[in-house]
Amino acid sequence: MKVGAVTDVGKVRDNNEDHYWVLEDPLMLFIVADGMGGHNSGEVASELAIETIKEHLLKYILDENEDESIKGIIFEAFNRANTEILNRSNQDDGCDGMGTTATLALYHEDKLYIGHIGDSRGYIIKEGKIKQITQDHSLVAELLRKGSISEREALKHPQKNIITKALGTDQQVKADVFSIDFSVGDTLILCTDGLSNFVDQYEIEKYALEMEDCQRACQEMVDLANFRGGYDNITIIMIKNNLLNGEGR
Repeated sequence: MKVGAVTDVGKVRDNNEDHYWVLEDPLMLFIVADGMGGHNSGEVASELAIETIKEHLLKYILDENEDESIKGIIFEAFNRANTEILNRSNQDDGCDGMGTTATLALYHEDKLYIGHIGDSRGYIIKEGKIKQITQDHSLVAELLRKGSISEREALKHPQKNIITKALGTDQQVKADVFSIDFSVGDTLILCTDGLSNFVDQYEIEKYALEMEDCQRACQEMVDLANFRGGYDNITIIMIKNNLLNGEGR
């Protein structure tokens, strides 16, 4: 695998509430999280989510090969992260009301297992074409899916930042968990909305296809988001599959 990852505070925020995780051994696991809340609690929520999810997967998934079992373990990892964030919120007044998005990809036997909640995004590029594989859990995305607003209206909607599902905001959560094929030549991108709000998917496709160096491609997209305002924290992970028969990790 070729992997690049960048996180940046942006041009406006005082602190970075995004977190990411890249693990290539013993699991190939990639996660982005975008925290929210007053003071620095968004930063606490995103870090706590990643730590909880990572520890759960490392504990339970290494010896698992059944498709539905892997999905179940990922689903439970999100539930445990939700509980940990709620518990911290209840124990620490400074963390009251905090929450976070979380989007992960686990590579296992030519498949990508995706876990997702919130409005961070996952994109896949296959045969030169990009496709968003996650569904935004946001008010504007729901209005768009219902046909109540157009794509043009969605771009500048005044309630664009209202998230309908996240970790730490409700007692019960239901993360999206699914799997897709990840073949040689495919590219996966995970990013927070600090990137996707400023760099559209076709620009992401262009950088991914034209630049072989994943780290450089990620940095240039972050630079572009900052050039266009950088009003939010920005995080991106890019993974290009160059494995052949499980080799070349």
